[in-house]
Amino acid sequence: MKFNHIKNKSAGIFRRLTGVKRTTFDKMTEILNEAYKNKHKKGGRPHSLIMEDCLLMALEYLRI
Repeated sequence: MKFNHIKNKSAGIFRRLTGVKRTTFDKMTEILNEAYKNKHKKGGRPHSLIMEDCLLMALEYLRI
């Protein structure tokens, strides 16, 4: 599932699908983006997915 499909869902459905509240998801995304910037200061290949999709995949995997 892609983040674009669930970003407009209600808070209850978003929590049911991801396991976290939307505010927590946003904070996690901020932290991951900052870590990605620090890791790739000197350059490197960019992600093929946006960070929200990567986080969503990890959360879906952990919910199994």
